[in-house]
Amino acid sequence: MKTFTHCLLLFALLVPSVVCQASWGDPLVGLERLKTFESMRASSSDDNWRDGNGDARPIAPGGTLIVAELDGPGVITHIWVTIAHNAPFYSRLLTLRMYWDDEEHPSVEAPIGDFFGIGNGVDKSFTSIPIRVTSEGRARNCYWPMPFRKSARITVTNESDQPCHAFYYYVDWQKHSKVSEDAAYFHAMYRQEYPCVMGRNYLLADIKGRGHYVGTIQSVYHVSPGWYGEGDDFFFIDGEEEPRLRGTGTEDYFCNAWGFEEQAGPFYGTPLWEGYDTGDRCTAYRFHLQDPVVFTKSLRAEIEHKGSQHFPDGSVSGFIERDDLMSSVALWYQTEPHKPWPAAPAGQDRLPFREETLLKGWQAVETARHSDHPLEIQPLGGVVDGKQLWFKPSDPEAWVEVGFTMDEAKTVELIGKLVHSWDYGMYRVRLDGKEIGKCDLYNASVTPTSHRWGMHELKAGPHTLRLECVGKSSGSEGYLLGFGSLVARVPVYTRDPSVDLRTLQKK
Repeated sequence: MKTFTHCLLLFALLVPSVVCQASWGDPLVGLERLKTFESMRASSSDDNWRDGNGDARPIAPGGTLIVAELDGPGVITHIWVTIAHNAPFYSRLLTLRMYWDDEEHPSVEAPIGDFFGIGNGVDKSFTSIPIRVTSEGRARNCYWPMPFRKSARITVTNESDQPCHAFYYYVDWQKHSKVSEDAAYFHAMYRQEYPCVMGRNYLLADIKGRGHYVGTIQSVYHVSPGWYGEGDDFFFIDGEEEPRLRGTGTEDYFCNAWGFEEQAGPFYGTPLWEGYDTGDRCTAYRFHLQDPVVFTKSLRAEIEHKGSQHFPDGSVSGFIERDDLMSSVALWYQTEPHKPWPAAPAGQDRLPFREETLLKGWQAVETARHSDHPLEIQPLGGVVDGKQLWFKPSDPEAWVEVGFTMDEAKTVELIGKLVHSWDYGMYRVRLDGKEIGKCDLYNASVTPTSHRWGMHELKAGPHTLRLECVGKSSGSEGYLLGFGSLVARVPVYTRDPSVDLRTLQKK
């Protein structure tokens, strides 16, 4: 019986062979045959490879790192990266670009997280055939075959206001005497609509030339509650006025059914799925490995942004254009030259929201009200400023209150940055007396963790956050609480809930 591990090895069959045509048989067939290429690598290895261990490269804010400059002919077969960067959502703020054969415009231009299959700046693991991400989203691998004839140049630009402290990478490639004449060039292009434009479909790709489309990675941030995925996919091939390939729904195009759930597999998956509420995020991928969409002159790929919506008068529609924040990476092979796309939006403009720190836990220790239990500042890595509010009760009747002030009224999603550990308790969270969440802070190891506490209309002036111990889980050895910070996520686009979305539809 074939295992999923065997499926992962199928990527080897995707590499354009200079000798024979790849097939979808046993992935080990031919492995024993002698090879005619040279095995090559570009990496961040310390130049002092005998004694050194400085195996990473920093990237200053606004700086660009040249990852590889390769002389062809050749085929890139594997790229691995891992990154140490303190900026929240850093994987949306680092831009990956690839240039083939001294071209002026990049054939690959995308945020590095989106290119490796997870959007919205999220670190998360998943497994497919061409992409695998592990180490809680921090080890990123891709196996897309990338042939070039003269040269290949790969760069990464840090578009955040904080330094990337360490960028580690491998680029494994084969140097050939000749690349097959029918080997096309790999392309990956990012685009976004914040929000989706009413009256037209979301554009996935607009390509000129000859080639084949091999994948879509789509990410969404919900502007309002509901289901965004009733929209159909359409592929217009070689200038045809009607789409030759027509879909039946977004989840259907991404090979799922009756909505989404978090899952991942060889050809399709939804590795990030938070739900149907305002502020929830999603990333879905569909890789056309066995069914590439072939075009000889052009390809236009679109998908509708339609789904369910509740209206101010209480009525509901299951099929209407939605104004969610949508982004995507289109993946394809084609002959050069390619049609240049508009430059990718700047790093900060790719984030669906901005984060504002309302309260740092360690700064509230002196002013916090609490039950008669020890409260102190504890140094701890992974939380804001490397310090947390550490509350150490010995019984489940404990509580602590901290205050913060809003300079102006805002509608925000509240995020509590709390610490989980082996002796931490369970806590009820109240905002100005109203319960907004419950948190089980037990974990076998010390782990800073974000907790989402919903969208709230915060008035200007003072507010109180109260955390009440309600016991401990069966594995925990205590009732402790570690509070790092309270953060507000402010969406870059919001719609007044009193506005009827039907009035925004264009005929």
